[in-house]
Amino acid sequence: MKEGRRKGFWPLAIVFGLFVLFLYGPVITIFVLSFQGPEGGLTFPMRGWSLHWYRELWEGLGVVDIGAALRRSLALGAVVMVLTVVLSLLAGLAFRKKLVGGDLLFYVTVASLIMPSIIVSLGIGLQFRLLDGAIKALLEALGATSALENYTTSLGLFTSGLGAHLTWTLPFGLLIMFAVFNRFNPAYEEAARDQGATPWQTFWHVVLPMIGPSVIGVGMFGFTLSWDEIARSSQAIGDLNTLPLELQGLTTTVTTPSIYALGTVTTLVSLVVIALALSAAAWLNRRAKRRRG
Repeated sequence: MKEGRRKGFWPLAIVFGLFVLFLYGPVITIFVLSFQGPEGGLTFPMRGWSLHWYRELWEGLGVVDIGAALRRSLALGAVVMVLTVVLSLLAGLAFRKKLVGGDLLFYVTVASLIMPSIIVSLGIGLQFRLLDGAIKALLEALGATSALENYTTSLGLFTSGLGAHLTWTLPFGLLIMFAVFNRFNPAYEEAARDQGATPWQTFWHVVLPMIGPSVIGVGMFGFTLSWDEIARSSQAIGDLNTLPLELQGLTTTVTTPSIYALGTVTTLVSLVVIALALSAAAWLNRRAKRRRG
């Protein structure tokens, strides 16, 4: 005889269903409304189905260069991803041994997660403005008139903007790598050394293949967190906006479903990155199983 559902099943199922609807409902709504016909508006009911607003997006939304903002966000996300992976991996390896001041360094790094993002952005923007003042004073003291006239600001996409995004992505990367190495069995490394492997060969042929899926996960977090970031970019990015900042600005000026088309495109980019990361992690797992088999 099959046992019936427990009494608490349906209330919990309803709560879970409402949670999923609350989480993904807005995304689905935006996706559907982006396919409105030429006479469609920002709300239901739908007025036809077409790709009209995607064509409008392709042609540009007023004075905003969506293509340039997209390229900036992709470039910044790629750099943030690489640096997050490299620094998190190196930190994970370093923290396997007892470090003087290691606990303090860890807590200082992770503290960035609990600080309000807008405060972090304001602080970074202020630091770079102070740096601008110092650079201008130095150029003036050196008599470099030409350089002083051409100098604008040190705020930019790959200076202050990059630093602001790393304050968000690095703590997540560190937490993942610490968890990975905390349960990593050093016996595999000892076996490799017994076979005459050098430290580099041990890392490349033993350690890295075993933690490869986690490294890919860190990279996925690095890119997607940078791709969607607004608050930490707002005061620290400089004169050139990323795509999320442009999207935020367009919400007050664009009153057509083209804004939904842009939102759908940005969401699809995130989903593609996640799909690639999961596929790469699955491939590494299959490869490791074949080697063990």
